[in-house]
Amino acid sequence: MAHPLRKRISNAAFAFRGYNVTNMGRSLELLDHALYGPVVEEVLDQASAICKKACNREVHLANRIRQQAESSISSFPEDVSIIVAMSVAQMACLEKFFDIKVQNSKLLLGYSIGELAANIITGVFSMEEILPLPLMLSAEAASLADEVTMGIVFTRSQSIKLSDVRRLCVKISSEGNGLIAPSTHLAPNACLLLAEGNTLDRFAQLMKEEISDKLRLRRNENKWPPLHTPILWKKSIPNRGALSLFKIHGGFVAPKPPIVSCVTGKPSYNDWNSRDLLIQWIDQPQLLWDALYYLLESGIDLVIHVGPEPNLIPNTMNRISSNVADQIKKGLIGGFGKSVFAGIARRPWLSSLFVSQSAILRAPFVQHIVLEDWLLENLPGSKTETTPAPIKEAPIPAPSAEIV
Repeated sequence: MAHPLRKRISNAAFAFRGYNVTNMGRSLELLDHALYGPVVEEVLDQASAICKKACNREVHLANRIRQQAESSISSFPEDVSIIVAMSVAQMACLEKFFDIKVQNSKLLLGYSIGELAANIITGVFSMEEILPLPLMLSAEAASLADEVTMGIVFTRSQSIKLSDVRRLCVKISSEGNGLIAPSTHLAPNACLLLAEGNTLDRFAQLMKEEISDKLRLRRNENKWPPLHTPILWKKSIPNRGALSLFKIHGGFVAPKPPIVSCVTGKPSYNDWNSRDLLIQWIDQPQLLWDALYYLLESGIDLVIHVGPEPNLIPNTMNRISSNVADQIKKGLIGGFGKSVFAGIARRPWLSSLFVSQSAILRAPFVQHIVLEDWLLENLPGSKTETTPAPIKEAPIPAPSAEIV
């Protein structure tokens, strides 16, 4: 008998995660599982061979998972390979043991490295074709991390225009003391910045005068390879990445289902332009909020989060959902009286979206599944479906945000 989840796939979206300071999740449990294990190990071995060739060193990803090795800048290529491989392996298990095929879903979304995984899953590129791209660039991207600081600029009282943040970053960069740029538009009221030298301090000095006195800034002490920013220009990484992309095979089929690209915030892939999009992917900011809003606007009612311990997309969607649900609840209880307007007054950034981006009201009604949890909680052949559990809310800014 078909698993009940199959009935919901036609109106579901798969969301693929990016790099984080932790990248293992429940991969060890899947690798050691009697049924899933052989599928997982086969994909990990395939990715190990690709990583070994690209980095010219011995790589054994399955052993790394069994040892529960910690992530660091030096292990960046292996971590990227694990994220992509485990995403592919989880999807392979879903199809092999539950006959749930990605082609029957409505949309895919990949944040940063996750967009490469989405290209593999939809058959635009094979893993052998596209995984070498970030691995080839990883060592030099990681070498820039020592000079880079991550900051999250946010506000609890209004939306943040990415154009305002970019304008101030250009102004600071023009002073000649280092580059600073947004790497991700995380949410309507939050942007992730990557900055060289003391440029983040300079941003903090100017942001209230140049953008809004409501802005706040927090630093993340972890080291991050500065993908999705012009900092990569220092080593000509985008140019060499572009040349590599134009030399590989593949890329001449439109993804099925469509991929909502974080380069554009909408489904922009066709049967030939994947290289153009992925070239922009290297040094342009990720329009995550635009992409998430597109999912809400599309009418999906389920998001399945793929990869080891997905963090950023689930937490972002949960924060939006919780805020919207809170206002809906107060409106129903208070008859749109003082209680709801008091709540909206505390979050004017949200009230403005009720009009300009009304699909945000759908957020509380979209359910979420973390695929690695679901696979381990639903044994193949089970006739029951685990009810999607609420995702734990994380405050803005999250303690550690996936950025690549």
